[in-house]
Amino acid sequence: MNDSFDCYPPFLRGPVPLSHLLLQSLVHDGDQVVDATCGNGHDTLLLARLVGTTGTVVGFDIQPEAIGETGRRVAEAGVAERVTLLNVSHGEMAERVSVPLNLVLFNLGYLPGGDRTVITHADSTVSALSQALSLLARGGSVMVTIYPGHPGGDDERTAVERWVVGLDPRRYHCWRMGQVNVPVTAPYLMLVQRGC
Repeated sequence: MNDSFDCYPPFLRGPVPLSHLLLQSLVHDGDQVVDATCGNGHDTLLLARLVGTTGTVVGFDIQPEAIGETGRRVAEAGVAERVTLLNVSHGEMAERVSVPLNLVLFNLGYLPGGDRTVITHADSTVSALSQALSLLARGGSVMVTIYPGHPGGDDERTAVERWVVGLDPRRYHCWRMGQVNVPVTAPYLMLVQRGC
């Protein structure tokens, strides 16, 4: 899992440990979920554990090294059979996923330890978010970790926030969560839940 959960209570430094804590409440056995940005596979692995033997995870990443590392991680954990990895943009989500989804997870920015010039972009991210929303089951959620502090990150933050603010509050419950005693460029979490 995450180093933040090696102790009790969980050490909530930053939005990723917070997202993992929320995922444990939002994802259950048998759920159908998407990791829209696999990265190094930590989120994909957590999702694969949470969906259990009857659920599925579809993971997207444009970088072959991210798909390779994620594949290695889920294989070593013995959960590869419930994970499908796609080396394509999350902007192709609606073409690749057809079942109603319980959750779609985004961790924006760049691949940790990878090429920092290869980043997620506002246009494809907003397109993928809209696709994710259209694929959600009732009560399903879209969770986004946003990193405004790198080149291109602030543009993406602005686009994602504009998209979230435009959602109908009668149909979607939207939350912004982040530490308040950090710089304004620090990452934070957005959560959009489709109403029942």
